[in-house]
Parts: sequence; structure tokens; C-alpha cells
Amino acid sequence: MTHTPQDPIVVLGGGPAGMASALALRTAGHDVVILERYREARPAGNILNLWPPPIKALGLMGVDTTDLGAPCHSTFRNARGDIRADVQIPDDVVTAYGGGFIGMLRPDLYRRMLAALPDGMLQTNQEVVGIRDTGGEVVLTLKDGTMRRTPLLIGADGIDSIVRTHLWGVSPKREHRLQIIGGYTFDDVPAAEKGEAIIAHTRTVQGSYTSIRSDGRDGFQWWVLEACDPDAPAPADLRGHARRGARGFGAPLTTLIDHTTDDHVQRWVIRDRKPLKAWSRGRITLAGDAAHATSPYAAYGAGMSIGDGYFLGKLLAGVDLHDTAAVTAALTEYDRIRIPHTTMQVQQAYILGKVFHHAPAVLRPLRDAVMDHTSMLQKQIGERSPREIDAQLDEMGAGITAPA
Repeated sequence: MTHTPQDPIVVLGGGPAGMASALALRTAGHDVVILERYREARPAGNILNLWPPPIKALGLMGVDTTDLGAPCHSTFRNARGDIRADVQIPDDVVTAYGGGFIGMLRPDLYRRMLAALPDGMLQTNQEVVGIRDTGGEVVLTLKDGTMRRTPLLIGADGIDSIVRTHLWGVSPKREHRLQIIGGYTFDDVPAAEKGEAIIAHTRTVQGSYTSIRSDGRDGFQWWVLEACDPDAPAPADLRGHARRGARGFGAPLTTLIDHTTDDHVQRWVIRDRKPLKAWSRGRITLAGDAAHATSPYAAYGAGMSIGDGYFLGKLLAGVDLHDTAAVTAALTEYDRIRIPHTTMQVQQAYILGKVFHHAPAVLRPLRDAVMDHTSMLQKQIGERSPREIDAQLDEMGAGITAPA
């Protein structure tokens, strides 16, 4: 089986990482196909926030980001509403990227990304069951017995990635022993602060909300995050359970929950996998949750996934895919750039979950006193986050095909 110029790059998985990888590689001048195992590319979850780097990446790979979400100013607070950390994104970044931090609905991002895909790029009902890297190409076996070949395989197939397992073997999921119940409403709740992302904590619960925008409508998304037994059944009444968890915050969080219909509420248990030291081997690499499944606890899984795709396109722009050494060098550089950043975010999210939800009861008053009366959280989140955003924007450069 020999490689031909017509064989496209194969991206496995039609989520944000897969679509971003395909769009960026297409922008870089390569032919790409996305193989999705399900009947359609569908969002996992209902609510979402994006920071400036993924917003920039989306625009540079051809996705319409106009009015994609509601611009929000972010603060971390205690249950009384006192600010512990204020994330001050520079004004020029806010102006350039539609408000900087935006609150939105996950299906809206999917629709925008799907609309940017050319006809035929996304192929559904394509389940891969076998992978073989021959050195000059990668040969895929599909469930129906057909074979496909590609000069490059990108595993963007989620936390249960077959590509990750092929490359690095089976690794157990890491239970955070946390759950999120989240929802959204377009009802007018006057007490809720518009244009804000409020992340607040009692001694045991995170209760948060942000403004959102969807198809020109303004509203709010909210979530309640707490410790849980991951093996226990889900609460029968998700909205009622969330409201009970939000009692320590009171209005407007409880009011937002009251204004949310049951069909706009979802629950998910937080799990990840310990970060890998390498993503790439030969002509195969990983992106998104396959590489760095992460807690949403002060991390941004979808945003990091979009960043992965962007850098794959940038680093493979101008690369001759027949040249194994050139492909391997590009993927090595991809690992060098992306792994330190994503690993730091994954581990920080895991630790924050431990600090806020699994600290021994006797230590919680001390923890909260430190948060309330020192600048620790301000330095870690309020000041460090904007610096990281600036650094990421600079690292991205002027575009996918622009010089690094």
C-alpha cells in the first residue's frame, strides 16, 4: 500500500479539537478529512466560556466569531460577594477579541465551527478500530472492514481516545470526586450582574454564573460544583439539587436556577487523565481531551483544544507530508509548545478542586481566611491569568501561515 498525493490528513473526532485541527490544517494548505464515529458531531454539555486565545484562533481559521458570546469581566468571590481575585484583561485585548472572556452556549460554538467546514470534510458513522503506522503513512481499519490511509493521523477522539491508547497504552481515569450541575436561562433576572463572570465559593460549594449571548438573545448560564461520589446515581431532580447547593449564595444564583427549565439543565462528573510527557510518535499525534482531558475548574478544555488545532496548522504549514523527518520534527515542536501549557492548566484545575472541595473541615476556615485577607488568589488568578493570555496571543503570531 503506497502513499498517493490524494490521501488527506485524517482527524479522528468531530468535537472542537477535531474541527479546529481540520480547519487550521486546511488554512495551512493541506487536504483534511474528519472521521466521526457517531451520526453527527454533537456538543458534550450545554454551557461554555472562552478566553481570548481560542477566540483569536477561531477567527484565524475562518470561523465567524461575531457576537459569538457575551463579553464578561471575571471575578472570584466568597459567598458574601467579597472579591478575592479580579481578572483584568487589557483593554486592547478586550476590544480585539469581542470582549475578551465570553459566556456562551456550547451548541453555538459547534454550529459556528460546522458552518466553517467545507462540504465533505466531516464524514460521520466512521468508527476506526485499527491503527498501523508503517513509517511512510498510517493505515486505518474501520469497523466495516474498509481501510483508509493517511500521511498524518490526529487523535481528537476524546477522553476515551483509541489513538491515545494505541500510542501510549491504557491509562486510568483520575476521579476528581466532583460534579457540576449547570444550566441557562434567557429570562430577565434583574438582580444578576450583566457583563460579569462570577465564580464564588462557600466552604464546600462553588456557585457561579456568567452572562451569555446566543443568536442575539441575552441571558445567563450558571453552575453549581460540589464534591460527589462518582459511583453514586445522579440526583433525580438536578435543578432541585443544584438549588439546594446554591442556598449558601442566595440570590441571584438561586433565582437564576428557579428561572431555568429542566430541559436546560445538565450534570457531569469531573474526570481527567494524568498528563502525558509526549503526545506524538511517528506520524500520529493527539489533540484536545485525548491529550489533556481536564476539569473545568479554572481550566478551559474547549479553549485549549482549539489552541491545539491552531498550532498543528501553524507548525505543519509548508511541510511536505511525504517527508517523514519533516512531519516528525513539526510534531516534536507541537509537543514542546503545547504540553507545558496544557499540563500546567490540568494540574492547576485538579489542585484547585482539591483545595476548595476536599480540604479537611478543620482547615477550611484557615483556607478561607487566607483567600479573604491575602493577595494569594489575586496573584495566582487575577494577575497571572492576564499575563498568560498575553503570552499565548504573542505565541500565536499573526496567523497560521505567518512566520513564527
